[in-house]
Amino acid sequence: MRPDTDAITRAARLLNQAHDAWALTGAGVSTPSGIPDFRSPGGLWELADPDEVSSIAGFRRNPEAFYSFWVGRFRQMQEAQPNSLHTLLAALEARNQLRGIITQNIDGLHQRAGSRRVFEVHGNARSGTCQTCRARYTMAEIAHQTEIHGTAHCACGGLVKPNVVLFGEDMSPDFAQAWESTANADLLLVLGTSLTVWPVAGLVPRLSARGATLIIANRDPTPYDDRAEVVLRGDLLELACALSRALGMDADA
Repeated sequence: MRPDTDAITRAARLLNQAHDAWALTGAGVSTPSGIPDFRSPGGLWELADPDEVSSIAGFRRNPEAFYSFWVGRFRQMQEAQPNSLHTLLAALEARNQLRGIITQNIDGLHQRAGSRRVFEVHGNARSGTCQTCRARYTMAEIAHQTEIHGTAHCACGGLVKPNVVLFGEDMSPDFAQAWESTANADLLLVLGTSLTVWPVAGLVPRLSARGATLIIANRDPTPYDDRAEVVLRGDLLELACALSRALGMDADA
């Protein structure tokens, strides 16, 4: 499906008119960089039970299974490269057309693309914390330990947990900051998320109720498409390229 030219033009116009615009991103932004999502056909939840490998209870019950499933995928995130969606958002921020990004992704690709203000509401896969003494470890240190021992432990003997938000845990402190920072947002650009994961999805009806304009770009329909001023369907990389052209980004190069 080719991008809808009229919809792209409307989206560009709305972004140009906004004064306090934010982006909300999900797994669909990173899948073009080779990072699989969770719920799509062929996604991670077809490979494993999320209660076993992505819940805090499962982590505590069987950390070996957790690390067996995740450590290679964390390495994959470290090796992945930003794509044109990440660079578009970084360019918008550099042009002062975007205040920042709220992301459900844990891969750090927004920062690597140059985005400066990124709220990682589900944590990140760059580091981990000892559950006993709170010492911090890099993901490289964690991966090295798991290759040798099957799990990662601190010098104090405590179990080291990656700094990602697992099912059953509180949200990252970034979520409260994102909630506060977007209080006066007049536009929310939603990219690559199904908007079915709470409480992050709650940002959308909250901002819509406050009068913010919604632009939703996703491969599949979302529960809030009817609230959006513009809905963009299709390949997200193609949409990013079309939106970049409509915003005159090519002239910046």
